[in-house]
Amino acid sequence: MQHFDAIWYNVNLASMDPTREGPYGTVENAALAIKDGQIVFCGSRAELPAYDVLATPSYDGQGGWILPGFIDCHTHLVYAGSRANEFELRLNGATYQQIAQSGGGIKSTVAATREASHETLFVLAKNRLNSLLQQGVSTVEIKSGYGLDLASERKILEVARLLGEHHPITIQTTFLGAHALPPEFADNSDGYMDLVVDTMLPQLHGEGLVDAVDVFCEGIGFSVAQSRRLFTQAKALGLPVKAHAEQLSSLGGASLVAEFAGLSADHIEYLTEADVAAMAKAGTVAVLLPGAYYFLRETKMPPIDLLRQYQVPIAVSTDLNPGTSPLCHLPLMLNMACTLFRLTPAEALAGVTRHAAQALGLADRGMLRAGLRADFALYQINQPAELCYQIGVSALQQLVIGGCPVPLQQVR
Repeated sequence: MQHFDAIWYNVNLASMDPTREGPYGTVENAALAIKDGQIVFCGSRAELPAYDVLATPSYDGQGGWILPGFIDCHTHLVYAGSRANEFELRLNGATYQQIAQSGGGIKSTVAATREASHETLFVLAKNRLNSLLQQGVSTVEIKSGYGLDLASERKILEVARLLGEHHPITIQTTFLGAHALPPEFADNSDGYMDLVVDTMLPQLHGEGLVDAVDVFCEGIGFSVAQSRRLFTQAKALGLPVKAHAEQLSSLGGASLVAEFAGLSADHIEYLTEADVAAMAKAGTVAVLLPGAYYFLRETKMPPIDLLRQYQVPIAVSTDLNPGTSPLCHLPLMLNMACTLFRLTPAEALAGVTRHAAQALGLADRGMLRAGLRADFALYQINQPAELCYQIGVSALQQLVIGGCPVPLQQVR
């Protein structure tokens, strides 16, 4: 007789497991059992092994659907300040580049974040995480990059680690010191990259604050050559890399990520076929950020058909940030990925589960499969596509993270 910590029955599974049949890896009339924070059974209820019914907590899913917990694999969630004024400027004709060159953009958020205390940043970020939790999100990546000096970058990453200790959502940290030039290094990008590569990254890694390394590889950011220096240091420290790449122009940042067998290239509106081929060979994930595309009123779409042709994994994320995607709503990104980028609902849902996990280098989640981490959500829906279709009405009934059901009052 099997011993389980809990069982869910009278459910359908959208396992997002490609080894199962259908676009969602569907199992109807199913059951799911967990033990020690892991899934130990997920399949047809008729095949569920015998277990101690009286001693095992069980949940009647009432015909609902269980999916893996959503993963928001690209956020800038720890920051202070607002850039609503820049939103107004853009609506009056200013471009993202013009705002950045005039001292706005990232730099205005840097000033507010530098001034904010650990406590202030923690409270602001926790409120954003609570919103994501209510949407069925179980894992979130948080980037630094709004400090741009050692002390402030450390502060952001320390807050991210504290959030991971005091919030149900699992946090992955990414060092994005190479996000923009701080005022003290105006017109000296090489000098700032020296600081990032030689001082910031080694120290912050040594303090256990960094899970991955990112760079804004763009004309208004850092060159491919500068990004290569950063990636070389990251590789020497044993850290995986990723990049904001090909968002505003085609520089080859995505191909550089692939050269370093990096986790992901993100934004990628100006991706070339050569970039796509390199990513496919390296197993690098393409992260679509439809919120930024929408908010900036972009017209250049990512090359979705090429990504499909080369079978590059496609993830979808919020890019939650104060300037170009102040959108703390992953289900909205599912809808945008379908309506703006023409992804199918199955592709979009894979993008916030299986492929999002891959974009973070996490092999223990993103699917419903025995042996994986017990991160999953129960929805009262008739089919998985409903999660991409309707916005603003939550069908979430229960969220489980690491085998622990999150109290419903935390999800509402």
